[in-house]
Amino acid sequence: MSRNAVHSVSGLCSIVGEEERMDDPDRDRAGIVESARVEADGAAAAAGERGRGVVAINADDWGCDAHTTNRILECVQGGVVSSVSAMVFMEDSERAADLARRHNVDAGLHLNFTTPFTAQSCPARLVEHQGRCARFLRAHRLAPMLFHPGLAASFHSVVQAQMDEFERIFGHSANRVDGHHHMHLCQNIQLAKLLPDGIMVRRNFSFIRGEKSFLNRAYRNRQDRVLARRHSITDLLFALRPLHPVSRLEEIFALAGRYAIEVETHPVDAEEFRFLMDGGLKRAMGEVEVAQGYFPRAGSAASNQEVRP
Repeated sequence: MSRNAVHSVSGLCSIVGEEERMDDPDRDRAGIVESARVEADGAAAAAGERGRGVVAINADDWGCDAHTTNRILECVQGGVVSSVSAMVFMEDSERAADLARRHNVDAGLHLNFTTPFTAQSCPARLVEHQGRCARFLRAHRLAPMLFHPGLAASFHSVVQAQMDEFERIFGHSANRVDGHHHMHLCQNIQLAKLLPDGIMVRRNFSFIRGEKSFLNRAYRNRQDRVLARRHSITDLLFALRPLHPVSRLEEIFALAGRYAIEVETHPVDAEEFRFLMDGGLKRAMGEVEVAQGYFPRAGSAASNQEVRP
């Protein structure tokens, strides 16, 4: 990124505050639910359409490598993961797609702009396009908030190639999309409207009032409201981490009767895997159930509302 671009994006820090670290994005953005109010966008009626007391536990990085896929599959078969977000052009992508078909795993597309493709069959030209996108997005933690006109063609190529590859190996087009390191929300994707109209897209993480600045939350809320004009989104999104205190998760799950909630997890992480498989998740959920598959459809019109646990 140029010095001027870095200077410009640095000026946005006062608006959005500290963004996610690329090595561990979820810890900074996951949110902590206490007895305070939660900031939420989404369709309040969406939860009622699918029944009450159900949460979608979605595992990211399906197909990244064999170890990651196998860990997630154990969780799916153990009834603690509802659905997966699948990576394409990775070393285990084709085997993972075959496993998804054989085991009836609900898979969406996990768009990847930041981690190098590892499949031997990945076209060299696509690797070049992704490399350009990655260098830009990783140059500064706020780079995703800038639109880079010189990379418009590269972003378009990387999105379209992954959409096409998902359809080729899974046998159907993706009906929902999210992003590795949440880069599907970057301005080169959203302003260019590269994701198909009507498809379900992962929203920003949800936060409690006071955890982030008002302007930070306002920026995210605005982005989600714009997102919901063209796509379906859930009412709330949280990461499974931090796992302690458990009261955080208990209060998240207490919202399940009123809102469509996605909880994002990475079972390749040993601590998360143990929590999921050794009963920690089900103890925290109480009477709330793990959804069987991802929500078929969430609200398409966001409303700026506060959600009280």
